[in-house]
Amino acid sequence: MKKLTTGVLTLVLSSSLVVVNAQETKKDTVRTQNIEEVVVTGALGIKKKQDAVIGSNAVIKTDELKKAGNPNAVLALTGKVSGLQINVPNSSVNSQATINLRGQRSITGDNGALVVIDGAISTVAIFQQLPPEVIESVNIIKGQQGAALYGSQGSNGAIIVTTKKGSNSEKITFTLSSNIDFSSIYKLPKVQQRYGQGWVGEPDFDPTDYNGTNFVPYENGSWGPEYSNPAIAGQILPIGLPQADGSFITGAYAPIKDNFKKFFKTGVLYQNGISMNVGGRDSYAFLSLNRVQNDFVVDQDQLKRNNILFKAGKKLGDFRIDGVFNLIDQRTSETDPNLYNELLNTPTNVDVTKFSHSGAMGAWTVYGHNANPYWQIENVRYDNKSTTFVGNLKAEYEINKNISVSYLANMRTLSTLGESHNNGFLYSQNKWANSGTFLDGLNPTDFGTEDIISNYYKSIGKTFDYYGDLLVNFNYDLTNDINMKLNVGFNNTDVSTSVVTQGGSNLQIPGFYHINNVQNLDTTSNLANTQSRRRTVAGLANLDLSYKDYLYVNSTFRYEGNSATATRPTGTDEFRTKSLPYYSVGASFVPTKAFDVLKNNDVLNYAKISVGYTKVGSAAAIPTYGTDEVTGLIPAGFPFNVSSFAINRNPTDPDIKPEFTYSKEASIQLGFFKDRISLGAAVYDLKVTDLITRKTTSSAAGISTFLGNVGDMTNKGQEFDLEIVPFRSKDFEWKLSSSYSSYKSKVTALDGGVDRVSLLAYAPYGVYAKVGEDFPLIMGTTYQRDDQGRVIVGANGIPLVNSDLQVLGKVNPDYILGFSTSFRYKGFTLSGTADYRTGNSFVATVKNGMSQNGQLEESANFDRSQGYIVPNSVQLVGGAYVTNTTPVNGVANYSSVVNYFGASYPAVGENYIVDGTALKIREIALSYTLPKSLLQNTFVNSMSFGIYARNPFVWYADSNANYADPETTSNSGAINKQPGQALGTGGPNANGIAQTGQYPTTRTYGFSFSATF
Repeated sequence: MKKLTTGVLTLVLSSSLVVVNAQETKKDTVRTQNIEEVVVTGALGIKKKQDAVIGSNAVIKTDELKKAGNPNAVLALTGKVSGLQINVPNSSVNSQATINLRGQRSITGDNGALVVIDGAISTVAIFQQLPPEVIESVNIIKGQQGAALYGSQGSNGAIIVTTKKGSNSEKITFTLSSNIDFSSIYKLPKVQQRYGQGWVGEPDFDPTDYNGTNFVPYENGSWGPEYSNPAIAGQILPIGLPQADGSFITGAYAPIKDNFKKFFKTGVLYQNGISMNVGGRDSYAFLSLNRVQNDFVVDQDQLKRNNILFKAGKKLGDFRIDGVFNLIDQRTSETDPNLYNELLNTPTNVDVTKFSHSGAMGAWTVYGHNANPYWQIENVRYDNKSTTFVGNLKAEYEINKNISVSYLANMRTLSTLGESHNNGFLYSQNKWANSGTFLDGLNPTDFGTEDIISNYYKSIGKTFDYYGDLLVNFNYDLTNDINMKLNVGFNNTDVSTSVVTQGGSNLQIPGFYHINNVQNLDTTSNLANTQSRRRTVAGLANLDLSYKDYLYVNSTFRYEGNSATATRPTGTDEFRTKSLPYYSVGASFVPTKAFDVLKNNDVLNYAKISVGYTKVGSAAAIPTYGTDEVTGLIPAGFPFNVSSFAINRNPTDPDIKPEFTYSKEASIQLGFFKDRISLGAAVYDLKVTDLITRKTTSSAAGISTFLGNVGDMTNKGQEFDLEIVPFRSKDFEWKLSSSYSSYKSKVTALDGGVDRVSLLAYAPYGVYAKVGEDFPLIMGTTYQRDDQGRVIVGANGIPLVNSDLQVLGKVNPDYILGFSTSFRYKGFTLSGTADYRTGNSFVATVKNGMSQNGQLEESANFDRSQGYIVPNSVQLVGGAYVTNTTPVNGVANYSSVVNYFGASYPAVGENYIVDGTALKIREIALSYTLPKSLLQNTFVNSMSFGIYARNPFVWYADSNANYADPETTSNSGAINKQPGQALGTGGPNANGIAQTGQYPTTRTYGFSFSATF
């Protein structure tokens, strides 16, 4: 791949030289802002010229975020920055994204990038809720050099978001924007189209034998007759269970392609915003009002969000004050996404839309906890309300031309209210009647279906987050050639959270959702009822030296105390906090400014080389109060499952240390032909020590697991960015850009004589950290094979399985390629973005149900009545392996096939592994801006229209028969949206398992309108 990438870059570069030379500079009438002129906002709001930036970074402007109308600014970054990987482990109406820069550095700690908005530490959730049109720029600091000033919180790189502020014009300007999106389900799993509804050995409804099986209208299995069987093909037959009047819904016994696609509707999303800005020489004001309403592809699932942002500043002599106030009010309502699993388990002859009013008793199957997803939509709801307020105030005083003092105070509050209810349904108290079949007088419990017990839960959460930094800033010319900028100060964060949850089962009055209506309260220890506070306090310094505007040196130092490592010995009230030093040093050199031969060079107009070394630590893997047995532990158990004096069987090492990262990075940036060609490259090498995870201990110790420092990891990678402008003039411009990034996180050592650590494990597969292997790693059970790779089966034709877990694949891609292009002709602009990921794998859990229910294509590409012989399999006969001719279970009939795919096949981990390769056209957008000449006699300053598409085309690997979008692999167990409950059992890095609660891929088409007046 390295040779291929080098070849591609060489070809593109050489071709571009020809194109650029063909266009004389006299036609190049649009001025380009040189690379060195760009000023970026870095850590702690410190602004620098691009020349002085050490390490690799990328700046994305608002136009890039808005062009395809994405209401989620985080997702709008996808495919546009090398080294940046964004996934969506929650694909619901309120989709949540994760941001990762350059891979993983921790086994159990958070590997997400730090988000900073207007100088203050924030969250990914708030970044996602910001309207893209209010964002001025996003500076992605990929390495640790640029984020080292944030200490432990910046160990994974940083995303610096700067919102807009008022213009310099004293005239008030208004901007009106409106978007409307239409979304639809795009990718549904490929299911076999050969066999329909039914099951072996169920003759109660229809005793006819169809080559070894029966037609059963209320089965969720596709183990019925072949569609081409002349005895049943195309016949109009009953489907599902008796309706309220005893009648049956009917349909032809024939396959329907994507038969449950119509369950999903066309989602409609509205974005409407108006902003006002005004400014002058010494003041500005900006106000934005924005509304988003998302009617999701699942009926009744909806999101409504209101965002009010006000930003203002004023300079009074030597004193300056700036403030930002942001209010975000969001409400969501959704059903349980696990209904998708019920849809997946639907035979292809069933038109699910016919059952939209059938209720719980009239579903198309009797098997399943909530067998009718339409009933579930109406009766299982999760309603969440959140109100976020952010207040940001910065005051700066200029003592003289060389010294200034600034203080930034940021307060963030989050109030959440989560409610869930399930109206329940008692199958045992209902019976079918008047159907004229044996079902009369029976109910679903006679088929093993359990009653659905009603419940109600309510959770109230509060978060208060304070961030402050005091800086004294010095700016001196030490000599005529040497400039020094020094920032020294103090920084602190203080986060307090509280959650109170209560609820239970059996609603006394149906439809009345209140705690007092719950007859059986749940044990509070099973719910989230917590209160915590976490703080960091640090002194810091940042030193920038420049020599003749071509040599820059940067050094940072931070001495940080983190309450996560604080201990309080039993019997005392004294906390002992361990303060630790973090530092970085780096330099950048600009040869095109240093050497006369390169100055004003017509070919190489810009070159910058930078190197850096950083040491930072991360305490993210240490739980709040983990080292404080007094505050942090309220054990439950003996007696009566209430608070007790039981010992903590899962303690944290009181001497635990943060995970330290030592990073080395080198980068180069080149500009050719007045930056008509820009090339950037970076390589980095990180070593992580003192990895934190839980390890098992001897039972004699009286504890189960022990959280402590256990090992080491490396993280290495490289990035390349290329941008070409083959043609630029007043009326026409064409831009091309591409990126390549590759990284490997590898566990190099684990203590205690173990070679792997489990992050999330099920019987046949799991996600692990394993010494000498990439992290995260998917491991599972595998078939035994001979030296030719053929599957070895036993005497009964069932494959033999290895007893030890084997490596099935790695979660991270080998590399990610990004592509973007844009054409501008007068007022028209056409742009597109795509990316390609390959080398990664994931577990498709949907294959479990699809296998057991006979929907996999490999379970139907043969005559089931003749049994099934495992392809490419051998048996050991007389000491040698010979081609296997024994059908599974030793019997050549339909029943043996059902038993194999229902039990043996889904019990082997390697059957779930799927190639995660994906090529996605992320965005295509076409916009038109009216000529100013048409508007000169109106009150409108500018007006533009646009159409766009997001995810219009997606291609997956052959082994991924649309089972899941690789980007939706979850880092937790089964999805549970019940307030106060955990979403799963895995750690934050247990990526690689695509749960059935993730909705299918969607694609979106939309229209935009914007006017300024």
